[in-house]
Amino acid sequence: MSDIAYEKVLNPSQLEAVMTDRGPLLVIAGAGSGKTRTLVYRVARLVEIGVDPENILLLTFTRKAAGEMLERAAGLSDARCRFVSGGTFHSLANRVLRSYADLLGFDRGFTILDRSDMEEAIRSLIQESQMNRGVGRFPKTGTLANILSKAANLGGSLETCMEEEYFQFLPVIDQVDRLRHLYTEFKKNHSMMDYDDLILLLRQLLEQEESVRKELGDRYSHIMVDEYQDTNAIQADIVKWLGLEHQNVMVVGDDSQSIYSFRGANYRNMFEFPSLFPGAKVIKLEENYRSTQPILTFTNALMEQAGCHTISRRKWTGEGRFPTSRSFSGPDTIHLSWKWNWPAFPFPMSNTAASNSLNQPMGNGLLQGKVQ
Repeated sequence: MSDIAYEKVLNPSQLEAVMTDRGPLLVIAGAGSGKTRTLVYRVARLVEIGVDPENILLLTFTRKAAGEMLERAAGLSDARCRFVSGGTFHSLANRVLRSYADLLGFDRGFTILDRSDMEEAIRSLIQESQMNRGVGRFPKTGTLANILSKAANLGGSLETCMEEEYFQFLPVIDQVDRLRHLYTEFKKNHSMMDYDDLILLLRQLLEQEESVRKELGDRYSHIMVDEYQDTNAIQADIVKWLGLEHQNVMVVGDDSQSIYSFRGANYRNMFEFPSLFPGAKVIKLEENYRSTQPILTFTNALMEQAGCHTISRRKWTGEGRFPTSRSFSGPDTIHLSWKWNWPAFPFPMSNTAASNSLNQPMGNGLLQGKVQ
């Protein structure tokens, strides 16, 4: 018998998501809607009904996020929740490829190249080939690394990548393409993979090897993916192949935001999930516990005017007023405004800015005005 009174600690939409333990599930969850809470309680619930923790796969974009969720789940009910397989797409790829890399022509003891290793390899290949001689403007090593990484995450289209973001280097696209081939050959010859390779080769492995798909499908009978709007097409394919056999895949994401578009993330994955998993249930977490209704009404209107195609709308669980907006030309005017024109607030205030260089004078001005 569970000690968790799910119906008392979760709202109806969260409860439905937690209690849905079979089949594909898309959970639309904006910021402040309790998505992390929902994931935590669902892990606890799966373990409670008898799913082996090691058969649960929780994919997040940071190891820290996965660790914190599993600790919370363990604290709720069963310490065995700590044994859930939690981590990032890259950590999953590393674990899997350590067992099956030989099927792709790599040694199982392959070396992983981090960003500095990648740039050093690129620098050496340019020096050896002298491909930058007599060609005019040539990208710096860091830029080349960005181009190759972005092209890999977009599915290999170097031309599309350079046309969109590095058009100034299109005159040397042939040299960049040659570098890409040299870099690929260098990694294969030395049994090395960079972070992009981990994801690409995991997808290749799942596509090519039916026996591996079946084994991983048996190992991970329940899959959950956080921040699904930040996955790219390659990662969405990985989720599809992992869940192909059992279809017990739950993805959670915000249909109105994505912060990883620079590496090919595609929020449309949210809309396309039901086509990857026909019959998927869709649950919307629309009650917001962070922002008041005036703010949510305003942001909903902005998204509509911007032509954002979202599935859900945000709503607040209580009342609240719209925040007052003030603009200042500098710390002196901030100080005077707070001293003469602003009402006293009985609670701490905070300020945000686009960079520390902007934040520092603003913070100093507020301190001069004795604003905590």
